[in-house]
Amino acid sequence: MTQITQEESNILRQLSPRRIIIPTLLGLGITAYLFYTSVDFDTLLPSLSKASGVWIVLALLTLFIRDGFYIYRIRYLTQKELTWTGSFYTIMLWEFSSAISPSAVGGTALASLLLTKEGIPFGKSLAYVMVSAVLDNLFFVIVGGVVLALHWSRVYPVALFPTVEGFAVQNLFLVAYFSVAAYNFLMMYGLFYKPEAIRWLFIKGTSWGWMKRFQAAAQKQGDELVIASAALKNVGLGYWMRAIGATFAVWTSRYLIVNCLLAAFVGLAFTDHLLIFSRHVLLWVILLIGFTPGAAGFAEISFQAFFGNYTEGIVAITIVALMWRIVTYYPYLITGAIFLPRWLKRVY
Repeated sequence: MTQITQEESNILRQLSPRRIIIPTLLGLGITAYLFYTSVDFDTLLPSLSKASGVWIVLALLTLFIRDGFYIYRIRYLTQKELTWTGSFYTIMLWEFSSAISPSAVGGTALASLLLTKEGIPFGKSLAYVMVSAVLDNLFFVIVGGVVLALHWSRVYPVALFPTVEGFAVQNLFLVAYFSVAAYNFLMMYGLFYKPEAIRWLFIKGTSWGWMKRFQAAAQKQGDELVIASAALKNVGLGYWMRAIGATFAVWTSRYLIVNCLLAAFVGLAFTDHLLIFSRHVLLWVILLIGFTPGAAGFAEISFQAFFGNYTEGIVAITIVALMWRIVTYYPYLITGAIFLPRWLKRVY
């Protein structure tokens, strides 16, 4: 049986099932407070009874489609070196890690360990994890650009960026958008063309002043980029087109879940669906700066700010926000806690 090294032990601590307690209590605590302050309990049951079961089932179906494409994508990215079982465990534990960690914490080391313990060589594991991140960011850059173009063309029926007192949502989105676009361009250039040049840039960019504290991490990422680039040689265009298609299916399914949940309570026109989808793109950026595990609490409050205008006078947006988290967040806490011991026994 394979022994757990000290480095692996340090990484696996991120997956401790005990860590589900904090985000669960925080998320449910904020939700309970929002319930108490915003829900009219006299109209709660009548409002829920009028919800469309079809749309709620579609929301659940969309979740399964999303996870199915996630599992398919990681198996396809590994060129089928990863089995279907290994792909399932990898995605479930990757999602579990995201659910119990702050959004700003990177998961490269953990994801690489998951793939390595499933039998993928280290260099290829790094490559597939980096490619996954690049493809996810590419979706955001492309769709975010379309969202901005529609916004500037005044296509949406109301303002795209919600009004949040004392918080410039539009400025935050623009900074995040162009930062992600620039970083993704560098990573793509390094992975597919000149990894040594990007490694040099990372090291030189952190060699002066207060940036020196980040030099070790920058050099490590540069080294990993060189290794990953070498593992991706001789991969054809068809490989990338299918990977991009799977990525778009993953994220489109993820965003459409909110459309389905809101449609369960409110009649929506096509332009409304377009606006809701676009605002979900914005919400994703806001959640990236969440400092709590899985953005717990932060997500529920942000959801109200972005979509609260759609349910006024019909059902409290807190209800929809809770349903959204029940569908997209809490299941990964449960499945991660269930499958982590099985995965550890399987690979060790």
